[in-house]
Amino acid sequence: MNKHIVIIGSGFAAYQLVKSLRKQNELTPITVITADNGDDYSKPDLSHVFSQQQTANDLIKQAADDFARANNITLMPNTRVKAIDSTKQVVHFNDHCIGYSDLVLATGATSFIPPFSGNGTDEIVTLNSLMEYEEQQDKLATAKSVLVLGAGLIGTEIAMDLATSGKKVTLLDRATSLMPTLLPSFISANLYQTMQEKGVDIKLGKEVKTITRHHQELIVTLQDDSYQHADVIIAAMGLAPNTQLAQESGIDVAKGILVNQHMQTSINNIYALGDCAELNGKVRAFLQPTMLSAMALAKTLLGSPTPVQLPASLVKVKTPWLPLHLSGDTTSDNLMWEVKQEPEGLVAKAFNQTTGDLAGFIVSHNQLKAAFPLLRLLPVE
Repeated sequence: MNKHIVIIGSGFAAYQLVKSLRKQNELTPITVITADNGDDYSKPDLSHVFSQQQTANDLIKQAADDFARANNITLMPNTRVKAIDSTKQVVHFNDHCIGYSDLVLATGATSFIPPFSGNGTDEIVTLNSLMEYEEQQDKLATAKSVLVLGAGLIGTEIAMDLATSGKKVTLLDRATSLMPTLLPSFISANLYQTMQEKGVDIKLGKEVKTITRHHQELIVTLQDDSYQHADVIIAAMGLAPNTQLAQESGIDVAKGILVNQHMQTSINNIYALGDCAELNGKVRAFLQPTMLSAMALAKTLLGSPTPVQLPASLVKVKTPWLPLHLSGDTTSDNLMWEVKQEPEGLVAKAFNQTTGDLAGFIVSHNQLKAAFPLLRLLPVE
């Protein structure tokens, strides 16, 4: 078969791969099949659309048709892939099919929503894509009170941005601290105090029992039988990699689609990239590892097999009341912290208690620039 690369998906991973391929080769046929309309946008911008008073259209960096022309690709928007025949190397959709020499699954992830009880559960809003925001932006713009479920990275960022825009905000989580997978207790407590002082009502250690619609309000009943009222409920409770298509195609799947160092799945000529891929036991939902993986995969697809090598990734937390950059291991029990609180910000270094090596760090405010020399000292992931 002549070279023809087919990519399923049009998020950051898919379009980063397209750009990386085109930097090396302008002519190899590339087809992108996507369930949405294919506009190119920056997903992290969704965390501050409220304070910036932005609509979905404001976030578009390049319209789908313009992106397709600029990168010389065939774009098939609003198209769902039904099946993959890996023996014949064919993708099926809309009673049609298309052949591939190499297939890349960049199917992303879906916002996780537990199976709550109540007649209001179908009104829960998620903000994991431009299309989701577009569908809900009018409702969000007119809401006076918003309940955010999930106090992880995205939920905390969204809650702060909503409050900055003037809305009454409640942030609720079953966890007992903010961003527990990223922040140690002493920084999480600082963030908690900062947000409380700015008017965010934070409810931690709380579990949702039911969500019901009552006239103009949604009522959330908690396990302790207390109530929360809101005009809109946003779920930011984590992401579930979209693995169904891969699984139905006989590709090995765990939490994500399993890939080796070349991003290849268990089936030859099929690769996975981005939020849906699991490399070395981890699904990496941040931009930097996806970008580096896309650059390596582009070389592999064009005939120069290149293993993915991931240095420690910098996580930039978009919480302007307490801006943070962090990397490495910042939450393990086996850490010893060295903390310097300067007038211009905090520098916290985490060392492995057993080896004494630097394991991770967190910097804040005007010390953010200190992140880059520290990043170079961390081990490769």
